[in-house]
Amino acid sequence: MFYRLKETKRGYLRKPDWLRTRLTDAYDYAGIRDVLDHGTLHTICESGRCPNKSECWKSGTATFMILGDICTRKCKFCSVTKGKPLPADAGEPGKIAGAVVAMKIKHCVLTSVTRDDLPDGGASIWAETIEAVKDRSPYTTIEILIPDFKGRTQLVQKVIDAKPDVISHNLETVRRLTPLVRIEAKYDISLKVLSFISSKGIKAKSGIMVGLGETDDEVYQTMDDLLDTGCQIITIGQYLQPSVYNLQVKRYVTPGDFDKYKKIGLEKGFKFIESQPLVRSSYHAEKHV
Repeated sequence: MFYRLKETKRGYLRKPDWLRTRLTDAYDYAGIRDVLDHGTLHTICESGRCPNKSECWKSGTATFMILGDICTRKCKFCSVTKGKPLPADAGEPGKIAGAVVAMKIKHCVLTSVTRDDLPDGGASIWAETIEAVKDRSPYTTIEILIPDFKGRTQLVQKVIDAKPDVISHNLETVRRLTPLVRIEAKYDISLKVLSFISSKGIKAKSGIMVGLGETDDEVYQTMDDLLDTGCQIITIGQYLQPSVYNLQVKRYVTPGDFDKYKKIGLEKGFKFIESQPLVRSSYHAEKHV
């Protein structure tokens, strides 16, 4: 079902009640902020303006964003800064590992900006960061959300060799909307990356947003495409426009429809599905291990 609300004076759809979040316990944000600031570290929790930040931090899960906070790609759904990145920080793996220990992280999720400017797309820093966390905090489980590395599977293999517990790569949207939403990324290259991950015996995970103009049938086709790669886990959440410079929301999907996506996805064969309006890639990530 498509849920449409009256537009505001600026032409934006008003948020329905189920997307209005309430403030929760700060859970020592000052202490967490000090650790991040001391290491000049970034989290997608903040850069991506995630609505679940307090819940995840309180449960001992955090998503660190490595390789800086400036992305070389200009995806129209994303609030991360775009432009020319600074050189990669060779000391970042150690800083991330130190923060994981200091913050007592039980499940560490790593993501990154896309670094098309680097010869290896940042794969070496990826591998070193995973290894550093495993060395300093051996009981912390690790999930990584990687870019597509332009489909270069030798770079994906370098990351796999570091032995994270789960590897995620997001399709973000359906095939038809990919050129509009992700611009430089290609739907089939993402499927190729996920197929390669699965072929190596690693748990593969992906995520999509809804509310960008896709149909339910396209969502179900995307599920089939992911299952064909061997992907076992999928997250589905409502797209929320992070700024006036990003794509506008085309529809708000009801909680009932998110429940329907989960039911149909499980029937199709996924092992685990998070499907709720405020779900993001790392939501309840600790359960996916």
